[in-house]
Amino acid sequence: MSRRPEVVSSGLLREWQLPGDGGDKESNGRVLVVGGNVRMPGGVMLAAEAALRAGAGKLQIATVEPLAVPMGMAIPEAYVAGLAADDDGNLAPGTADEIVELAEGCAAVLLDPGIMSPDAAVALLERVVPRLDVPVVIDALGMAYLTEHADGVKHLDGRVILSPNAAELAQTLDEDEDAVSEDPLGAALRLSRRAGAVVVSGASTTYVTTPGTRATADLWAVQTGGQGMAVSGSGDVKAGMLVGLLGRGAEPAQAGVWGAYVHGRAGERLVAVHGRRGFLARELLAEIPRALAELEG
Repeated sequence: MSRRPEVVSSGLLREWQLPGDGGDKESNGRVLVVGGNVRMPGGVMLAAEAALRAGAGKLQIATVEPLAVPMGMAIPEAYVAGLAADDDGNLAPGTADEIVELAEGCAAVLLDPGIMSPDAAVALLERVVPRLDVPVVIDALGMAYLTEHADGVKHLDGRVILSPNAAELAQTLDEDEDAVSEDPLGAALRLSRRAGAVVVSGASTTYVTTPGTRATADLWAVQTGGQGMAVSGSGDVKAGMLVGLLGRGAEPAQAGVWGAYVHGRAGERLVAVHGRRGFLARELLAEIPRALAELEG
């Protein structure tokens, strides 16, 4: 018989506590967020701040040069590296050496928030990912890298979280989107097994899957958040939370479960104030530490 996923509750998380806060910013982990486009700076900004809100100690951002100064002013806590852009305003493939250098010594790296072209994401990530030896989160159009290179993160030995939406999940697996929508848990598990990674994906229910067969993999269902989370930028916030939790020392599965739950709980807190429509993804950011405090306190 197929295993059912374990429904995540506050009680489960209180028994699966995150690593304790270190005494200083160094011990809480340095993370790198890579992405952005000259016409869409918001994704990388949301993800970067979410990483800090989730508890990362230090933040580095690698983005296109025209965004570097305004991003540094918007997030003064970050070190921002302005790198060359291609003709479409995405990070140029030639910036790979600089990105790999920035990743050295980091506790975790997030790749792709805000990149606007699958081809640009593949051209960059295929020069970066094989050279990384730290925990990695791949989000959004960065999933195209795994469409082209199915084994592209195997060298990281499971220290990977993939965070696709339903369409990106279907494209990565080269499967029909309607079929994936009918069985999102099965699709997420197939990607986990193929890539050797934790997968965090879903809509009203978010599934977190780990590699293995359906009989042996760890599977979770996160039911916080609901329809109120369907707002532009929400996925970038979640991806930033995932890398922030990795940065502070969580294992990939723990970061996936906690990140998905707290992301949804932050949305629920906003729904209680604004109703199910009208709040903005950036308003989730201030709710992240409050939602974490509910569980860690």
